[in-house]
Amino acid sequence: MTVNKEKIKTGVWGAIVGAIIVMIIGFGWGGWVLGSTSQKNADTMVADALGARLVPMCVAQFNADAEKETKFKELKAKNYWEREKYVEEQGWATMPFEKESDSEVAEVCVEQILNGQ
Repeated sequence: MTVNKEKIKTGVWGAIVGAIIVMIIGFGWGGWVLGSTSQKNADTMVADALGARLVPMCVAQFNADAEKETKFKELKAKNYWEREKYVEEQGWATMPFEKESDSEVAEVCVEQILNGQ
């Protein structure tokens, strides 16, 4: 009877240690992530994809502005932290059929405009 208890005890400890090793390997090198990490990654990818699609529209709206040259000089003269707000105020970061501008689009749009589109 004591032999069976020792075998069971050894087997249980082996299973526990094995499970811990599998988790260390899975999370460390296997690419496993928690649900919250996966959600953050998905949100970041969506924001990046939307930005990539919407920024060219922002730049196009800037290029279509009748006072483009004057506003470009004004944008360049603004402090770094004021430029995004300036683009939003001009309406370039407001997409068609939207009521409000997108600050993330405006941020990347400023870079695109200043770098020559």
